[in-house]
Amino acid sequence: MSHTYVQNAIHVVFSTKERRKLIPSAMKERLWAYSAGICQGEKIFVHAISGMEDHIHLLLQVPPTLALAKAVLTIKTNSSKWMSEQGQKFAWQKGYSGFSVSASNVAAVIKYIQNQESHHKKMTFAEEFIALLKKHGVEFDPKYVFG
Repeated sequence: MSHTYVQNAIHVVFSTKERRKLIPSAMKERLWAYSAGICQGEKIFVHAISGMEDHIHLLLQVPPTLALAKAVLTIKTNSSKWMSEQGQKFAWQKGYSGFSVSASNVAAVIKYIQNQESHHKKMTFAEEFIALLKKHGVEFDPKYVFG
C-alpha cells in the first residue's frame, strides 16, 4: 500500500490542576478557540472543543505521524502559557484521558461535547469522568483517578 489511511477520532479529556475552577466563563470561548489554533498548527483536525471551568473535552483526529501524548502535551503547554499571558493564574493537570471514537459515533460525541453546560447541570465532572472510564472499559482504582 503506497498511502497511509487512518481514522482515529479520539475524545480527549483533561482537567485543570487540582480540578480547580480556573477557566472563567468569559475566557472559555477564547480558550477553546486558542486550543483549536494550536491544533491547526499541529495539523490536528478538531471536530469539537468545549468544557467547563475545571476541564476540557476535545474530539480530535491526530495525524498518524503524531503521538497522542505529544499532541496533548503541545495543546496543554501552549494553552496554559496563553492563559497565563492573559493574566489568569493557570495550569492543567499532568494526566489526560483519550477514548477512541468510531466514525459512526463521531456526531454523537460532538453533540455531547457541545452540550457540556447542560450536561453538567445533572452531573459533576468526577461523576462524568468515572462514567466515561466505565463506558470505555478502562480499568481504574478510584483512589488514584483524582489523586
